[in-house]
Amino acid sequence: MKKFRKVLDGLTTSSPVNPGGSPSCGSAAGTPSTAPTPRELEIQETLMSEHFQICKTVRHGFPYQPTALAFDPVQKILAIGTRSGGVRLLGRPGVDCHCQHESGAAVLQLQFLINEGALVTACADDTLHLWNLRQRRPAILHSLKFNRERITFCHLPFQSKWLYVGTERGNTHIVNIESFILSGYVIMWNKAIELSTKTHPGPVVHLSDSPKDEGKLLIGFESGTIVMWDLRAKRADFRIYYDEAIHSVSWHHEGRQFMCSHSDGSLSMWNLRNTAKPFQVTFPHGKTQRDGRKESCKPILKVEYKTSRNSEAFVIFSGGLSYDKAGRRPTLTIMHGKAIIVLEMDYPIVDFLVLCETPYLNEVQEPYAVAVLLEKDFLVVDLTQSNFPIFENPYPMDIHESPVTCTAYFADCPPDIIPVLYSIGAKHKKTGYSHKEWPLSGGTWTVGSQTYPEIIITGHADGSIKFWDATAITLQMLYKLKTSKVFEKPKSGDVGRSAELVEEDPYAIQMINWCPQSRIFCVVGISAHVILYRFSKHDANTTITSLVVRLQCEMEDVISPSDTENTPCFSDPSGLSPQPQPPSPRSNTPDSVRDSNPCLKVKDRMIRMPPGYQAELVVQLLWVDGEPPQQITSLDLNSAYGLLALGNCNGLAVVDYLQKTVLLCMSTLELYGSADPFQRLTRSPRKNRQSTSDFCMRGLSNFHSDSKKRIRTSYQSLTELSDNQHTSILLSLTSRENSFSRSRSSSVSSIDRETKEAVTTLQFAESYGRKSDTLPTPCLWVGTSLGLVLIIPMSIPTDEQERQEDPVTVAPTGTVLMLKASVLRFAFLDCGGALINSPYEVWRDQHAPDDPDRPRKRKLVNFSPSSSQEASGDGHLAVVCSERQAKVFFMPSQACLYVHNITESSFVLRADVVSVCNSVCLACFCANGHIMTLRDALTFFFFFQMGNCRELRACNQKVAGSSPSFTFLISKLVILCEPLCEIQAKVSKSNYEITSIKV
Repeated sequence: MKKFRKVLDGLTTSSPVNPGGSPSCGSAAGTPSTAPTPRELEIQETLMSEHFQICKTVRHGFPYQPTALAFDPVQKILAIGTRSGGVRLLGRPGVDCHCQHESGAAVLQLQFLINEGALVTACADDTLHLWNLRQRRPAILHSLKFNRERITFCHLPFQSKWLYVGTERGNTHIVNIESFILSGYVIMWNKAIELSTKTHPGPVVHLSDSPKDEGKLLIGFESGTIVMWDLRAKRADFRIYYDEAIHSVSWHHEGRQFMCSHSDGSLSMWNLRNTAKPFQVTFPHGKTQRDGRKESCKPILKVEYKTSRNSEAFVIFSGGLSYDKAGRRPTLTIMHGKAIIVLEMDYPIVDFLVLCETPYLNEVQEPYAVAVLLEKDFLVVDLTQSNFPIFENPYPMDIHESPVTCTAYFADCPPDIIPVLYSIGAKHKKTGYSHKEWPLSGGTWTVGSQTYPEIIITGHADGSIKFWDATAITLQMLYKLKTSKVFEKPKSGDVGRSAELVEEDPYAIQMINWCPQSRIFCVVGISAHVILYRFSKHDANTTITSLVVRLQCEMEDVISPSDTENTPCFSDPSGLSPQPQPPSPRSNTPDSVRDSNPCLKVKDRMIRMPPGYQAELVVQLLWVDGEPPQQITSLDLNSAYGLLALGNCNGLAVVDYLQKTVLLCMSTLELYGSADPFQRLTRSPRKNRQSTSDFCMRGLSNFHSDSKKRIRTSYQSLTELSDNQHTSILLSLTSRENSFSRSRSSSVSSIDRETKEAVTTLQFAESYGRKSDTLPTPCLWVGTSLGLVLIIPMSIPTDEQERQEDPVTVAPTGTVLMLKASVLRFAFLDCGGALINSPYEVWRDQHAPDDPDRPRKRKLVNFSPSSSQEASGDGHLAVVCSERQAKVFFMPSQACLYVHNITESSFVLRADVVSVCNSVCLACFCANGHIMTLRDALTFFFFFQMGNCRELRACNQKVAGSSPSFTFLISKLVILCEPLCEIQAKVSKSNYEITSIKV
């Protein structure tokens, strides 16, 4: 039992009070301050360190940098190897397992022990591994290292105990698969070819046993030499010397002929009766030129030759296109009889396999599908239908179909929300897929004991939103929403659009806010817009309401050093210090056309909206004086209040989305009034507008990174100086924090406060706006980049009719609390330490047919005045977490009860207060890879190291409600981390893999 007392043993230090009326709370980490409290608080702590154990559960998304593919035709299980040493095992939907080689060496080749539950992997460090797949967690049984030769190709015949291994030197070794040791039998390259031949044939690129005689081994060398080796007689039956390099070989099931693919784009057919020359050579994509020669073609990297009882044979290969056209997409060619079908792929082909009904090479193969592994996708083509459609992939491999730009995790959702989203989403699924079942049907998976519904929402660079069911082991996409449909398509040459600023992705999602109870959904886009959606099971013809907000401060609002202030004098070695200049005229510049306009144009006509999430309101920030609107840095909505709030580096706006009006639009400085805790510095003279734009914040065009325009929502730009204008200052600073730190404490120097104060977090709550309040009322808590917290009370009519007509009063009172660094998160506890849930509106379908027996009235939960006021009238605890510090305040007295300095060497990326084991804790994810949890009384008791991370990126998404598990630490914090620690395994580096971890 922890107790907060007025005076601790031996501690009598008083706590000063700041001008805003709140204590400064400058105590050391883990030491309660001595601010007076109305009464002694007792909080029962039940959390222990053993409650927080991390383990790997499943890997979501596409394998990062795939290298190899294998298939067990009996068990119907597929394996994918990766460049980082990972192996992904896929079976029926729900069967998804990941294995990892400790060495991290790339997987060169995979070979199933068909129908035996085992797998052989050949890695780039010239090591063979035998995996046991018959246990819950696959493990390596044996390993075999090649010290003097490099492995190039492996072959394991069906039901054989011998594994054939070809090397770069041209030798072939044989491994006993049971003992996993080398036999004494080695086929040396100089014995495989004629002794009189002195030229080395090159590395072994193919090994296969003859379908007619398993004692005969076909060896293909890179130079074009092919040898049929008699394993019993230990000699060559025949040798073929071809003048084109070989890439692959494929047998006819009868064992009398085989096909080779070559580097010149040709296919050669060979008959064992006459091996002097091929009986057929074809260039499938090579046209005959006027001089009779074939045009040059790209290499055919792999060919599969499969037979069928009821139709012509299938010849399937990758590559082989002519060089006549540049920029052609990768292709997979299917030759069936006289028909040649070319399937274009979005990404380069890594490998492909033809799936057949039988594992025996000497039987008619009966191919039914082709599994194609691409660099960034995996698909299966149905060969049983004439148009060769693809199967609908049941695995969550399209998470990064468009790069993920933000994520949000929600647990304990209403139980009916997942079925509803699934039913709506199923109606919008793409057509044209194969009507057959997914061909990978192997494996079984035990459903976990988890019973609470989990949903992960991802926002993407193209403006799309995806809802994922995360309740089971694997993700399943429930519903997809395209925010771009709200806007008109930008016209070419229209200077009023954002195409010049954001180039490819003007609709990219920055933040997501979702109220599962009311099903109200809100998104923030890169073009400084907010879209509010309501959910309906019925289609509707509606007009989207558009509101514009002028949230742009003047140059005089920028905080800068005073001429009389005692600050260091910085010299300008470059002589490029900016000089005050009069504002340049705007009347003749293209930017003036943009003024008072948003970046995107909302559709202003009647729109038919299908069932699902339907846009109701769009709030957009305007261009001002030729400057683009600054990005929105924080957002919160409350369905019970009918309000949403948004903030950026300039200020705060509050919108009533029920009455479709803007209630408040003020700069951050104006919110303080006379309660400003800082002695603000004198303002600098007005400078030209262009320098102002650079001085304030980076523009929208710098939102993306250099290569893939991977989006990050970082507050670093809020505190950076302009590179061009302030080079001298940056070079001269020696006690200054590095560029990776974004924090600003309450005691920073004037140089550190040269940029404007940004709104970094917002939250509506039932709280106390003033010390004199006796009952909680609707309030908006505002956190800023300078570590300040403002509490803004509101007066909201409770009657439904009055709420639609009477105005909502928003009145900043100047209440200020202070912390170190940027404020990240708010949470509220009752006096017993239990989490107080925010009020919300119960969902109602506004487009449902009228029912006189069931009038559609607003039903509000936890909204004052209510019976809950009696319990909370004695006050509550407010937990505030910043990038470096956590504090507990008692409301309404605003007394600081507890302070904990979370980190000094790093900073917190994300934080949340969650319910665990019938108690609550504050969980923090730091930039140095640490995850820390603090108990009810904020006593630090547990952390672990996730790995050495040079750079970590997190989407600034806030999630309402409590989370009964720590999956949120990954889904909210780690999906966009780079480079990745071991647990995430290079997720965002490629933008194609996501790891889910549950604690």
